Amino acid sequence: MPSEPFEDRTLSPYTGYTRAHWEAVADSLLAAVAPYATADGALYHFPGEHTSASGRLSDGLEGYARTLLLAAFRRDEKVLERYADGLAAGTAGVWPRVEHRSQPLVEAASIALALRLTRPLLWDRLDDGVRQRAARWLGDGMTAEPWPCNWELFPVTVGGFLQEIGHEPEASRAAIDRGLERIEQWYLGDGWYTDGHGRKFDYYNGWAMHLYPVLHAWLADDTRLLDLYGGRLEAHLADYARLFGGDGAPLLQGRSLTYRFATAAPLWLGALTGRTPLSPGETRRLASGALRYFLDRGAVDDRGLLSLGWHGPDDALLQAYSGPASPYWASKAFVGLLLPPDHEVWTTAEEPGPTDRADAVTPVGPPNWLLQSTTSDGVVRLHNHGSEDARYDPYYTRLAYSTATAPSAPSASSASYDNSVIVGDDPSRTEIEPLGVGAGWAASRHTVGDGIRVTSLVVARGAVEVRAHLVSGAAPGTSVRVTGWAARDGLRSELLPVLGLTDALSGRTHEGDTLFVALARLTGEPDPAPLGETVSVRAHGPGELDVRWSGGSGARVRLDGRGVEVTVRD
Repeated sequence: MPSEPFEDRTLSPYTGYTRAHWEAVADSLLAAVAPYATADGALYHFPGEHTSASGRLSDGLEGYARTLLLAAFRRDEKVLERYADGLAAGTAGVWPRVEHRSQPLVEAASIALALRLTRPLLWDRLDDGVRQRAARWLGDGMTAEPWPCNWELFPVTVGGFLQEIGHEPEASRAAIDRGLERIEQWYLGDGWYTDGHGRKFDYYNGWAMHLYPVLHAWLADDTRLLDLYGGRLEAHLADYARLFGGDGAPLLQGRSLTYRFATAAPLWLGALTGRTPLSPGETRRLASGALRYFLDRGAVDDRGLLSLGWHGPDDALLQAYSGPASPYWASKAFVGLLLPPDHEVWTTAEEPGPTDRADAVTPVGPPNWLLQSTTSDGVVRLHNHGSEDARYDPYYTRLAYSTATAPSAPSASSASYDNSVIVGDDPSRTEIEPLGVGAGWAASRHTVGDGIRVTSLVVARGAVEVRAHLVSGAAPGTSVRVTGWAARDGLRSELLPVLGLTDALSGRTHEGDTLFVALARLTGEPDPAPLGETVSVRAHGPGELDVRWSGGSGARVRLDGRGVEVTVRD
C-alpha cells in the first residue's frame, strides 16, 4: 500500500485509524485496479490463472461492478468518469446478459446500487442513449430468477434503482416486493437470518441480508421499511459486535471469507441509519479494527490488489464462484464514507468493543451459538451448535471456531480434524439439530454415520471449556476420538481427558449410549493456571455430570437420547 496518513492514537487509541485512513485505502485500491481495465473500461481482468465457474467474461464484469461500488462510496468524480465510460461500453454489448441464477445478476445489483448512490455524479450526466441501454440491461435483473438465498435481494436492489429513475415502475415495484417477501421465510428473530433453506448462519447476515434491505429503505426514505429492517439490524448488531477479536479479527467461519473487511459493513450501516446499539466510538473501533487487521497481514499484494484468501492468498477459502475480482465485495466496508466527516462516528474517540471490556460467555439463540471471549488475549471463540452447510466443510461443520485459529483439514500426511468427534474413522458432522443455549452452555445433536448420532454439549467459563459427547447407535467397541483447537501464532491449545477417554483422547463405545468428556482451552496467556485445576467434572450416573468451577459456581448436566438439560448454579 502507498504511504498512509499518520496514526492518531488520541482520537483512535485502539487502531490509530481515522477517516483519512479509510479514504486513503479506498483511493489506493481504486488506483491499483485501474491498469487492469480493458481499453473501453467495461471489464476489469485481474492477473493470475484462477477463473470462477462463470468464466472469464463474467469475472471481468465482476471486476467492474465491485470496484464501481467502492468508487460510489468514495464519491470521487474523477474516478467515476472512467466507470461512466465502462458503463457505456458494457451495455453496448460487451457484458453478458443477466439470466436466471447467473453471476451477472449479482453484479447488476452492485452496479444498480452504485448508480443510485451517485446519481447526480454519474447517472444524471450520461447520454440518454447510454441511460436507456443501461436500464434495459439492468431490467433483466428484475425478472431473472435468483438462487433461493441472499440472491433474492439482488432483484430488490436493481428494482430500487430502476423505480427511482421511473423505468418500468410496476415491474420495479413487483421485484422489490417479491424479494422482500421471500426473505421473510429465513428470518428467525433477534436480528438473525439463515442464508436460504436450512441453518446456514454466517457473515451473509451482515453484508447481504441486512445491508440490501436497510440501504433500500434508507435511500427510498421509506419509514415503514426502515423501522422494520433497521430494527432487525439493531438487534443483530448487539450480537455481531461480539464476533471481533481484540486485534480486530473477525471470526473465521462460514463461506466467502475472502470478502474480508466487508464484515465492517453492517457496523457502519447501523451508524448511517441510526439503527444501532453501538456508540459511535465503538462502531469505529470495530470497523477500523477489521480493516487494519487485514491490511497489516498481507490482504493487499505488492501490486495493491486484494488477493483471493484471508491474510494473503489461500485457496482453501475459495468456492467455485470465487473469481479474481471476488474479494472486492470488501468494497461494502466503505459504506461508512457516506457519513460526513463531521459525523460523530468520525469525530468521537474510539471506545472499547465487547472483547476489550470484559471476559464474556454469551448465548446467541437463533443460530444456537455460544460466544466465548477473553480480554487477556483478545480471542473470541464460537461454539457452533446450530449452523451447517455441508457444501463448505470445514468452515461450517466444526464444533468451534475462533478469531485466532483456522480449521485444519486432512492432508497427505495427516488426517487431523480440529474441534471434531471422530467415530470410527468418520469425522463428519451432518444433520445438526440445535438442542438449546443458555448461560454458559450450548448443545446440539448430529449424525456421524448410518444410525450413529452424537449429542454434544459445551459448558464454558473464561477460556476454559468442558466438552461432553454422548455417542448413540454405534456398535460396541467402536473407536471414538475427540480433537481440540488447531492453535497457531503463539496460542496454546490444550485438551485433557476426563471421562471415557485415554490420555490419547480416544476411547471405545460399549453397549448402549457412551459418554466421553474432555476439558479444552485455547489461550494466549503466557502462564495460565493448570487446566485440570480450573474445573472439576464428576459423573453421577449415565449421562449425568456435575461441573464445578474453581470459583465455586457450576452446573448440573444431563445428556440422553431425548436431549440435554442444564441447571446452572451461581
